[in-house]
Amino acid sequence: MRAASWWTTRSPDDTSGGRQLKGPSRRAVLGAGFAAAAGSLGGCSGGSAPVRRLRLATGPEGGPYNAFGKALALAVGASDLPLEIVPVSTAASVNNLRSLDEGSAELALAMADAAEDAVLGRDSFSRPAAVTALARVYVNYTHLVVPADGPVRAVTDLAGRPVAAGATGSGVRVVAQRVLRAAGPAGAPAPADERPLGLAASVTALREGTVDALFWSGGVPTPALAALARELPLRFLPLDAYVGPLRARYAPVYTAVTLPAGVYGLTEPVGTIGVGNYLLARTDVRNDVVRDLLRVVFDRWRDLLLEVTAGARLEPRFAISTGRVPLHPGAAAYYRSVYG
Repeated sequence: MRAASWWTTRSPDDTSGGRQLKGPSRRAVLGAGFAAAAGSLGGCSGGSAPVRRLRLATGPEGGPYNAFGKALALAVGASDLPLEIVPVSTAASVNNLRSLDEGSAELALAMADAAEDAVLGRDSFSRPAAVTALARVYVNYTHLVVPADGPVRAVTDLAGRPVAAGATGSGVRVVAQRVLRAAGPAGAPAPADERPLGLAASVTALREGTVDALFWSGGVPTPALAALARELPLRFLPLDAYVGPLRARYAPVYTAVTLPAGVYGLTEPVGTIGVGNYLLARTDVRNDVVRDLLRVVFDRWRDLLLEVTAGARLEPRFAISTGRVPLHPGAAAYYRSVYG
């Protein structure tokens, strides 16, 4: 391998106006990955049949994970690979990781914080889950949205108020609860009235006034929020002050990013919390299948991200930054082939 320092390359944020994200070193992970690859490649040789149908746990219908999954299924279907990707609608990150661990899906999308929880066996996971990363595909921007003419101007104003905090089993709920906890006294949960609502239900509830705020974590712009902003004057609350406390407690999966001026009708940028999204796989997916799948992902990334987040790019040097979630040996082999 060349001595270039591409393992720690900084890559630009996924949308305009954001700060740079620093990818952590992958030397140790890839070293372990290649050692595992040597053993698993040997196990995959011989007469074992190739995997032809891979279930991909995505997210709710109409959401960004679901859009990515459908686009990937089309891209693989248009290739000459003997593979079929079957997108499966779910509540998203936490449920997806459980599906991988239980074997009801071979592939999944999940937010980085939930993925690290799964690998470490913390919070929503009672034990470590055997999941691996194929790529970090784009960054979610955390949105905390309130009516512009309402009384809520900061997270601390949510005490006692109804808040749409993401569907049960979603990554939105993970980051929403952590922000509320960080805003509470001495780290205690802020006593907001949390409602487990998905994006569509959250938008309806905010429009109808049955909640005073909604949390969302997704690409920029998120179409449902852009449509709501055309109907109702909104305020997007800054959350960048919570990046430091969240990083101190949960490691660098959280980054400072910016909702740029112009999006959602914003007249000035709003600092918030960025969380990466990972494409993940079970450890028993064949190495050659993973390598072939990643070739499609990087060949067709513009199509995959078209309906997910504006201005996003996907590059191998960015995609390897998967924190404590180990790369699948097939993914490690793919990235090695790209860089020599």
